[in-house]
Amino acid sequence: MNTVRVLLADDHTLVRAGLRKLLESLPDIEVVGEASDGLELLEMAEKLQPQVVLMDIAMPGLNGIEATGRIVKALPGVRVLILSMHQNAEYVRQALRQGAVAYLLKDSAPLELELALKAVLCGETYLSPAVSKGVVSDYVQRLRSDDQPEDLLTPRQREVLQLIAEGHSTKEIARRLDLSVKTVETHRTQLMKQLDIHEVAGLVRYAMRAGLVSALD
Repeated sequence: MNTVRVLLADDHTLVRAGLRKLLESLPDIEVVGEASDGLELLEMAEKLQPQVVLMDIAMPGLNGIEATGRIVKALPGVRVLILSMHQNAEYVRQALRQGAVAYLLKDSAPLELELALKAVLCGETYLSPAVSKGVVSDYVQRLRSDDQPEDLLTPRQREVLQLIAEGHSTKEIARRLDLSVKTVETHRTQLMKQLDIHEVAGLVRYAMRAGLVSALD
């Protein structure tokens, strides 16, 4: 078996260190890089061309679910494994819809990570047993539904929504996304109109329900 190139992404340095040590103890696995946020991850994936990306959902700037969609689109051969503390079916469903092929909980046993890697390298999908019950049927049923609230938003609107929910000002969002302040204000207005939410607190709650930000991070 050829060496499998893995790229890690998590905003906690100690978590990345532990994952690197665990992965490098497995046969035929090489950790080629580490990213601390979603935007950095996209840049590193393009540069390093990994076969597997192992990442958290809750990352600043660009969360793991949005990053998954972009990576899968730009690098179709990459297999994305989500490693998260969130057992909520909505997070799992969003990750799968964006193209993730595995979803593991952070309290999983080390052996489970090895099993997940083997599964996805064989072209299979892997879900932690703790989240798989009820998730697959929910996913299949809702995947084909045209009445998905999050589908009302463009990728750019979801990006702006995440940054609003993270507490960034309009000027900060404009700088991060290389947009004008006026454009960001337009996005904010459109978000409130489309979602029928007229205060920032409501946008934050919506972003949490959609899996764009976590209430615990």
